Amino acid sequence: MNESPSFTLELEQLADYEFRVKFDWPDVPELLLDEPPPLGGAAGPNAARLVAAAVGNCLSSSLLFCMRKFRQNPGKLRAEVTGMLARNERGRLRIGRLDVTLRLADPAGDVKHFDRCLQQFEDFCLVTESVRQGIPVGVRVVDGQGSEVFAKDAEPADAEVA
Repeated sequence: MNESPSFTLELEQLADYEFRVKFDWPDVPELLLDEPPPLGGAAGPNAARLVAAAVGNCLSSSLLFCMRKFRQNPGKLRAEVTGMLARNERGRLRIGRLDVTLRLADPAGDVKHFDRCLQQFEDFCLVTESVRQGIPVGVRVVDGQGSEVFAKDAEPADAEVA
């Protein structure tokens, strides 16, 4: 990975709760963020959905990297992330937990060294391991035949579900 140890994004308010995000890579298009009603107009994802997308993307990329490291050419991966909002002790909404399901296109038995990938792919996911310091994250991997081949439950959230 040729990632710099720091990065800078720019956010600019356009109207109400709409913000344009400019990334520090010149060819990456801008992204529009907005809050859902009643605050915003849902013209784009909100920050909580970006956190969920980042966790799902990072886990998918880590699993894919591991499989390719063993010279496997898996079919398309899919990820589904479910976020649950919860209220903290002061009654403020927070992301109470995230649950990620990664779906393989192929049967797990067709992927060589897949057991080794399942043992280590989460450790290489920068976003998930960072987020887990404050938000419980559960992970499941389901193969192309619908069999659950990996499961790691999230720690229970301390806050009450909203």
